[in-house]
Amino acid sequence: MKRNCLPLTTVSLLISAFLGGCASYQNHYGVFSAANSAGEARQFRVTWTTADYPDWWLASDQATPIRLETQCSTRTWVLKDASHRTPHADACGEGIVACGDPEQDLEAASGEPAGAGVQCMRIANADRVLELDRQVRLLVACKPNDTEVLVGGEAVNRDYLRTSVVPYSISVRRAPRDSLSSRPPEFDNGICAKD
Repeated sequence: MKRNCLPLTTVSLLISAFLGGCASYQNHYGVFSAANSAGEARQFRVTWTTADYPDWWLASDQATPIRLETQCSTRTWVLKDASHRTPHADACGEGIVACGDPEQDLEAASGEPAGAGVQCMRIANADRVLELDRQVRLLVACKPNDTEVLVGGEAVNRDYLRTSVVPYSISVRRAPRDSLSSRPPEFDNGICAKD
């Protein structure tokens, strides 16, 4: 008996094409100027991506964690909500948070090493990344143990945003992932060279 069936690979490709085309991918970013912990004026950048599915689709909307980058620094913070945290890991609080690293961070209030249970950064205006819109309010409660470290005999900057009990208010742009405006501006690292 002869069957008229599509090969399995063809069916798989059709399903993949259909599934991948249902989401609307958006890049979110905000760039702002502030001081790092050493008091130097720097630019900072927050970025994340969302996948928005139609209401009729089976999948739920998704978002990546938020990345916070600092001009002239190699340190990148990653703020996660409950959808990105694993059980018993990143256990420094509810909401969108980044936990301390005792090798790199100090609690600003006490000067003690900021362990994994210490909340160094928190988004104050949402509990989930998907709830964020055009504004991010960021609280910073830690400072770096050392603003520079030696790597291969060379000084590498590890500084980040200065501690503040008042949230930093960051305006955010949203653009389709494949559009010309989907990427945040690059940092001007010309100011990073030491005199």
